Amino acid sequence: MEAQAAFCEDDMLCPQCNGIYSYPVLLKCGHNICRVCLQTFWEFKGSRECPVCGALSVPGRPPINLPLKIAADEYQTQKAVKFPEVCALHKEKLQIFCQNDEEVICLVCHTSKSHKIHQCCPLDEAAEQKKKEISAKLEGLRKKLKLFYKRREEWEETKTYIQSQTLQNEAIIREEFQRLRQFLQDEEESRLAQLRQERDVKSGVLSEKIRDIQNQIKNVETLIGDIESELRKKDLPFLQNYKQMKKRTKGSIHEPMCVRDILINSAKHVGILKYEVWKKMASIVKYAPIMFDPNTAQSNLSFSEELTSVQYGAKQLAPDNPERCVNRVCVLGTPGFSSGRHRWTVNVGQGRDWYIGVARESIQRKNTVFLDPTEGFWVIGKTNGDSYWAQTPDRTKLGVKQQPEWITVQLDYTKGKVVFINNTDGSTMHTFRDKFTERIFPYFSPGLYEEGKISSPITICPQNIILTME
Repeated sequence: MEAQAAFCEDDMLCPQCNGIYSYPVLLKCGHNICRVCLQTFWEFKGSRECPVCGALSVPGRPPINLPLKIAADEYQTQKAVKFPEVCALHKEKLQIFCQNDEEVICLVCHTSKSHKIHQCCPLDEAAEQKKKEISAKLEGLRKKLKLFYKRREEWEETKTYIQSQTLQNEAIIREEFQRLRQFLQDEEESRLAQLRQERDVKSGVLSEKIRDIQNQIKNVETLIGDIESELRKKDLPFLQNYKQMKKRTKGSIHEPMCVRDILINSAKHVGILKYEVWKKMASIVKYAPIMFDPNTAQSNLSFSEELTSVQYGAKQLAPDNPERCVNRVCVLGTPGFSSGRHRWTVNVGQGRDWYIGVARESIQRKNTVFLDPTEGFWVIGKTNGDSYWAQTPDRTKLGVKQQPEWITVQLDYTKGKVVFINNTDGSTMHTFRDKFTERIFPYFSPGLYEEGKISSPITICPQNIILTME
């Protein structure tokens, strides 16, 4: 047993006859060959070459590799016990495969009551058929393994991105608190602690996911390796182990799920930061009823520190997380609404092309869709620098007397109304009426660059804050 422990199963096979070694001899080049195989080969070649590498052997009889012979003999004995070639019941040679019971039988078994009405076929036909069956399952496993590798890579990139987000948000937080250092030292450290805690929690979640998928990858690799090993076996041992291997391939292998809400909640940490401490710094606090959620933004969009201004710019590295919109140059606002009345004012500036409004949570974020209520959008926009449109199913052109620079969006969730008001003259630009059945989020698209010009940002206008003391 000590000798066999030094060899693996492939080490037991002669490279000349591909069978288990019988009296293996060790050549000077280091290769082992069955003694009879070597003698036959030398007589055929007329020279004392190694059948594997062609190296010339020294004169004289090569020595027998005794440890390998002992291991091969023991392996042959174990194999005979594990994969017998005769029927244990009738002591006849195993020649037939029963399709019904999926087992190898002899001719006597075939005529017996147990298998008489069963479908049976020769071993070579059965082996060819079953190998094709297992090979088909192997291809599916390979595809799933490839998906696991891809998902692991995405999660590792996302984990790295979380670190980048953490550093970026930390810099913003530090800059804000630097201006307020005299009053807000304790508040700054509290904020940083919250950010790092979220980083640790979400990084920990991804680390666990990556560990889990690594385990799945290991299990699938092991299964694939076992299947490939089985497929290399001869027909009889393959079919004798077929039932067990088939059972293993039927095991459920679930595809990795997308991880939602895993990115750092930047809106929580750096959005309208001063409002969180308004009691101490009320004179310089700005408050906006909503802000942009960068985790939903198309990768060309950049934001102000407090996430109240968005602008088209150079493409940035960002993971394709489930929340991110990639089908249009747009971003959703936060928070979302599932009840009540809400309003916010948007400075659309001098942009030539933009869209603002609301969208439901379940909109298609990865595939191109039309901006209309049937797809979950209630928006108006400006195109070509002078035309205003409501994105109804048939697209409605809006008559605008005075070009708006500020537009107020009024959402009444209960009544199913979205109203757009031109703050320049107080006129109603358009009203959508519908029935909302899920959370609604503010929607923004600042448009693309004009050639040779800087794109115009879209900004959420702050509201006045009045503090009263009693």
